[in-house]
Amino acid sequence: MQELTVKELYTLDETIAKDIFKGVTYPWEVLPKISEFILRLGETLSEEEYDKVGEDVWIAKSAKVFESAYIHGPAIIGKDAEVRHCAFIRGNAIVGEKAVVGNSTELKNVILFNKVQVPHYNYVGDSVLGYKAHMGAGSITSNVKSDKKLVVVKTPKGNIETGMKKFGAMLGDEVEVGCGTVLNPGSVVGSRTNIYPLSCVRGYVPAGSIYKKQGEVVEKME
Repeated sequence: MQELTVKELYTLDETIAKDIFKGVTYPWEVLPKISEFILRLGETLSEEEYDKVGEDVWIAKSAKVFESAYIHGPAIIGKDAEVRHCAFIRGNAIVGEKAVVGNSTELKNVILFNKVQVPHYNYVGDSVLGYKAHMGAGSITSNVKSDKKLVVVKTPKGNIETGMKKFGAMLGDEVEVGCGTVLNPGSVVGSRTNIYPLSCVRGYVPAGSIYKKQGEVVEKME
């Protein structure tokens, strides 16, 4: 399942969390490690570049955080990031450099690479979003199955058991998710792929493709 590996999905130089992926094959393997990783990394951040605010929250001095935003630790907000009005960061969150967390967006147990945009009414939980990934207004990651069973990543080459009850979506670099889309538990989207608005995504979507609906995925013409 080479297509689903960290190496294929992400540019690791575009995240302060690069080291969490060491020794990891599939990106969802880091989800249980995010909290502890933030606590260790936060203590190493330069006091000239980051302020420690409250309990286990580090915010870059160049970041813009609106007064109405709520950030619960552990969390790191990267350089030149923007956390807008009424954003709700519930903890275990790394927000990359120049990333945007928008109005009423909620984050929980996530890594957002640099320049990720989740700018309007998004829910992102138990997920990893690659460099320049963008989620359109109202699009969300669903991170728990309705039957509460463990999440399985479904691919054309077979299924991968994750052993996890909570697992949202793994979005590769430069993925574009259309407005109002639901990324179901265990969704993995390859880099440079576009998802049509109002989609319901399940399983693996190949890199460099356009997802129109379930069963209709076409290769991008570039």
